Amino acid sequence: MSTQLRILCRPEVAAGFSLASVPVREAATTADAVAAFQELLDDPSVGVVLMEEMFYDQLPDDIRRRVARRPSPMVVPFPGPVWE
Repeated sequence: MSTQLRILCRPEVAAGFSLASVPVREAATTADAVAAFQELLDDPSVGVVLMEEMFYDQLPDDIRRRVARRPSPMVVPFPGPVWE
């Protein structure tokens, strides 16, 4: 069985990943990100989720425990850009 990579990030970050032809789930708010992440967790074809760190840091504890008990998908937080 082959697994797929998915990106979960804000719309302003998504454009760069889309240019690289990587499937992106956009989330404007933390609530949107949590809902999208739960859908990704339920998709057996998803093997790796790259998640913008600001969303990862705000995941509820019950979802973190769910991720910790599972071998797949692997969740990798990445730092988002800082515009100052």
